[in-house]
Amino acid sequence: MPKPIAIAVVVFVAVAFVAAQTNRQLNLRGDRFKALTWEQLTVPQKTMVEDLLAGSRASLNGPFNVLLRSPEMGNVAQKLGEYVRFHTSVPRRLNEMAILMTAKAWSCQYEWHAHRPLALDAGLASSIVDDIQAGRRPNGMQPDEAIVYDFSTELRERHRVTDTTFERARLLLGERGIVDLMALMGYYDLVAMTLNVDRYPLPDGAQLPFQEPK
Repeated sequence: MPKPIAIAVVVFVAVAFVAAQTNRQLNLRGDRFKALTWEQLTVPQKTMVEDLLAGSRASLNGPFNVLLRSPEMGNVAQKLGEYVRFHTSVPRRLNEMAILMTAKAWSCQYEWHAHRPLALDAGLASSIVDDIQAGRRPNGMQPDEAIVYDFSTELRERHRVTDTTFERARLLLGERGIVDLMALMGYYDLVAMTLNVDRYPLPDGAQLPFQEPK
């Protein structure tokens, strides 16, 4: 290829790349925290976006429009979130059950809206999902589900777990699994607080899964 043509190709590619970055659509949403655009982001915020989308997630839905306000913390948090959701040692069905329990504890509309179908897809029975939403101890739980339910409930309500509950969880999940489960609960507490403070909107036409407190 002649040198002038090669230079022109390089320049064209560079210009196209810059234009694509400038016009990048993030599709962020928010209420109290207004949706940011790519053009508004600082270098640390762009780094957080790039790191997040280079991982296991396909979008920036959820808490990330808010977490971008503190991008160094937000980037650390989203990496923890990626681990506890996609790479944890806890089986997916049990993981999603614990997320729904967290959403219920906070009456977090979007967290429930986003994870209810994921829990069903992971094999959690619809009757169990409905009981958690209603605040009832589910009937008909599988033994492993009952262990996770009891561990999560005791930790949330008593801020402790009994020796019996701990040992049952250890035999099911191992020590690593217990740590992963606690990390999941803590991360989704952060997500729920973030979404609730923002009053993060559900998609148009979606019904609220929980009554809003007066």
